[in-house]
Amino acid sequence: MKLIRYGEINNEKTGVVLNDKYFDTSAFGEDYNERFFETNGLNRLENFVNQNTSLLKPVPEGARLGSPVARPSKIVCIGLNYADHAKETGAALPPEPVVFMKSTSALAGPFDDIVIPKGSVKTDWEVELAVVISKKASYVDEADAHNYIAGYVLHNDVSERAFQLERNGTWDKGKGCDTFAPIGPFMATADEISDVDNLRLWLTVNGKTMQNGNTSNLIFKIPFLISYLSQFMTLLPGDVISTGTPAGVGLGFNPPVYLKAGDVVGLGIDGLGTSKQTLKAYAPH
Repeated sequence: MKLIRYGEINNEKTGVVLNDKYFDTSAFGEDYNERFFETNGLNRLENFVNQNTSLLKPVPEGARLGSPVARPSKIVCIGLNYADHAKETGAALPPEPVVFMKSTSALAGPFDDIVIPKGSVKTDWEVELAVVISKKASYVDEADAHNYIAGYVLHNDVSERAFQLERNGTWDKGKGCDTFAPIGPFMATADEISDVDNLRLWLTVNGKTMQNGNTSNLIFKIPFLISYLSQFMTLLPGDVISTGTPAGVGLGFNPPVYLKAGDVVGLGIDGLGTSKQTLKAYAPH
């Protein structure tokens, strides 16, 4: 099953993808949020869709897509999880996962504009595979971690490198700016992805390929990451774990290349669709 959310920002409706067409599931009566996942919502939604397939109305043509999951309790990210990316940034391979948080207020739709933050000169891109948690996870055994996966989504872990690396403290302040977490177009349930350890992921800027990687090169695999993170925090249903980016980020070029207003970033992952964001300059509200 593939889940979508669509409509105006902060007023999204729910839907599903059937045979590559988008259908509204508002009559199901629930958003795709923590409570939905916590109460076996995926199975209940599947039953609803099966029983009402002929009654589902198409999503209006041209409707905005939002994040396929409602704002989660947290977006947890893993840094330097591809050896080629660690090398390009001059970092040593981490002996344990590098963990940072991305503000949930950064969540955006897959085709929403990316707003360059006020004072930013080093806004960068990162295509990533992200995992959505299905149920409360605390001290999970790695062998059991697959039972905690609701599905997978495409994520652009947008980053402001000066804020992240030159302003002291943690990486978080370069990661959590508004619009810095475009997710989607849809969430594919775990059964939709036959081999999550062999997915091509790619990213372009203005049509030029910048990243072209494969999840087979993840240093720390998804079951390990779920188990590892659950030793330090309780993962809640609907939480998002973003698993890291391959080589080809702007920071890694010599000289570095960063995004400017008008640039268009396109990205995709096998089985998880594609997204596209246009860069806009910050403007006071």
